[in-house]
Amino acid sequence: MIFYFTGTGNSAWVANRLAETLHDERFSISQLLHEKRIQYTFPLKEEEKVIVVFPVHSWGPPSFVLSFIKQLSFTNYTGQPVYAVCTCGDDCGYTKQLFATAVVKQGWNFRNCYSVTMPNNYILFPGFDVDRKEVEKEKLQNAFPTVERIADAIRTGTSADIYDQGTMPFLKSRMIHPLFNKYVVGKNSFYATDKCVSCGLCKNVCPTGTISMQEGLPQWNDTCIQCLACIHRCPQRAIEYGKRTLRKGRYQHPDNKRILNITTKEYNS
Repeated sequence: MIFYFTGTGNSAWVANRLAETLHDERFSISQLLHEKRIQYTFPLKEEEKVIVVFPVHSWGPPSFVLSFIKQLSFTNYTGQPVYAVCTCGDDCGYTKQLFATAVVKQGWNFRNCYSVTMPNNYILFPGFDVDRKEVEKEKLQNAFPTVERIADAIRTGTSADIYDQGTMPFLKSRMIHPLFNKYVVGKNSFYATDKCVSCGLCKNVCPTGTISMQEGLPQWNDTCIQCLACIHRCPQRAIEYGKRTLRKGRYQHPDNKRILNITTKEYNS
């Protein structure tokens, strides 16, 4: 059973590959939280595994995903293992430990966390931009064998060290990550330029319902979690974030049209 959260398509691609390889069912966390239930309960088979796929947000799990974990429950749970697979542009810091803590608090059996290096997409901070095209291509190519190794480790239940913690993990995950959640999440400077054609795609792909259309233009409220689905997936490149993104690139996974077709329908439902 695979639960996934995605912004620009990297984690959706990983979840899709795992589902195909492991012959498993996947569920969009965004779609589930749009239903606004108090609790989300799923039946588990005796030998079933739980896999949660998500992008790393400022060297930690997205607050959106941790909120979902608190509301998630299982029937017939007898210690089935829970895995995490996170996607990151460079390194993950203590994302593994932070996610493990949330899982253990639920009384579940945390087994392991793996990471897949994917193209960078966080462009809101000074000095942060998308990767050069050659770097993007290399990361996408290398992701295929990495996901296969992860799937094999999960299938067989064997231990595998497929996780890029990186340097200075304490600084990144114990200091910068909490500051990101406190001062960045929930606040934004997004706006639509005169290139906007009022297609509404940004509203439809926003996982938190942050965007509404007013007089044909998108407006952002204070529930933004910085997933950047809106700015990267705008077909007209009509969304900017203050002046920080004016000269920066845009990225979405090249398989978005195929992989996220279902996700887009989910957001629209």
